Amino acid sequence: MNGAESLIRTAAQAGADVIFANPGTSELELVAAIDRVPRMRAVLALFEGVCTGAADGYARMSGRPGLTLLHLGCGLGNGFANLHNARRARAPIVNLVGDHASYHLKYDAPLTSDIACLAGVVSPWQRTSASARTLAQDFADALAAAQSPPGQVATLIIPSECSWDEADGPVQVAAAPPPRPVEPTRVERTAKSLRSSNGSAILLGDRGCSERGQRAAARVAAAVGCRLFYETFPRRIERGAGLPAVRRLPYFPEDTLKALEGARTLVLAGAKAPVAFFAYRGLPSLLMPEGCEALELAQPGEDIEQALEDLASELDAAAGAGEMAPASRPPSPTGRLDTKGVGLALAALLPEGAIISEEALTSGGPAYFLTQNSPPHSVIYLTGGSIGQGIPAATGAAVACPDRRVIALQADGAGMYTLQGLWTQAREGLNVTTIVFSNRAYQILRVELARCGLTERGPRAEALTDLGHPDLDWVALARGLGVPATRPDSAEAFHADLARALAEPGPRLIEVVLHGP
Repeated sequence: MNGAESLIRTAAQAGADVIFANPGTSELELVAAIDRVPRMRAVLALFEGVCTGAADGYARMSGRPGLTLLHLGCGLGNGFANLHNARRARAPIVNLVGDHASYHLKYDAPLTSDIACLAGVVSPWQRTSASARTLAQDFADALAAAQSPPGQVATLIIPSECSWDEADGPVQVAAAPPPRPVEPTRVERTAKSLRSSNGSAILLGDRGCSERGQRAAARVAAAVGCRLFYETFPRRIERGAGLPAVRRLPYFPEDTLKALEGARTLVLAGAKAPVAFFAYRGLPSLLMPEGCEALELAQPGEDIEQALEDLASELDAAAGAGEMAPASRPPSPTGRLDTKGVGLALAALLPEGAIISEEALTSGGPAYFLTQNSPPHSVIYLTGGSIGQGIPAATGAAVACPDRRVIALQADGAGMYTLQGLWTQAREGLNVTTIVFSNRAYQILRVELARCGLTERGPRAEALTDLGHPDLDWVALARGLGVPATRPDSAEAFHADLARALAEPGPRLIEVVLHGP
């Protein structure tokens, strides 16, 4: 067999058997190899940003590495934004990037670029294969690196001759190591601080946001009377009835400072001390109250869940203690359709085990608050802040979890970055319901302009935040990409459309045209 087939067989044997692909000429040997390994599932995307975002969503929900197949440096560059999000989320991803044959590089062909330089920005691990006979082992090393706790992006650059030359065959991939244990002294120090502090809070991140991590943290909070938060944009969190009622740390810096007001100790469990997304005049970058001490219990890559359980035991916290969200369903919405009506309908209909891909930005607040008491569900967030993740991440999540309903809460401006993901959903028959909040504006920029005191805007500044003239027609866009779509004109109609979309197999899109908050 050739190098390409040795790589693909190595991947399939290791359980990395889904690849999100947008290949070109340099990757054709890999395409042919996928055809010879029936276990390998190739998912085609029409844009590399969909590949990388889908691999991220797949990795977050499956716990297995997401693979991408990208064409040269330009293809990697097209996928860059969602690789940034994946890097921030510490999602395990392996990029397979084809390159020119090594002997061809000196001729500086039109598509030649410095792939290693590009990869280095978003990929802590990278390697360029030297021969077909080492290609399978190179891939095994990339896979092992991606899975090394807490997870990372790994990029393997594959010169063409490494794919087509003869190879020895597949190799074994080393098992992923477990998370590193947390030293008992850190647990003891944290317990001592919580006992003596007259104001404390715990901030959860990474595996601290799992159900196990939250339940242990809730026991701690009940034992010492501290507040419990999770990061603004975690990789993934479990929410809903019967789970701890953990507050999400607000986005805007003044709201974060208000939420943490009075805290003298902030325990970091898989999170870093909160910082503002941007610098604002008159506001600090580090969002902690004056005199508050950040106390690190566990870092990403460490056994955060066990550390929280050990902390609960150290504090003699009762098993099952803590405030849990009660189960409740709100009444169906009526009247004018707005963001609250969307949230009410979603909370009334959300299936147990649903996955929410959240990129609603300014429109998602009501849905967040109203679904706290819905059946247990998972949420994946825009961890790196680079918009265009919502539709691709929902696509990857649906591939990872075909038995669970995926709901993408999608801002219209952000959705236009990667709407090609709808075509992949239709092609693969994925159970994704996309709700587009169509305010026909980059509303977050308008909010930020007002926050900066720039309320007097001229027509050119206004035009740079306006998505009208012409209005985006999401129903036509979705249908053109093979996804059935509706545009309800009332809260009652939206509730009916959502119920239908959640009951039927395959993708659906609902455009919500917003005329107010």
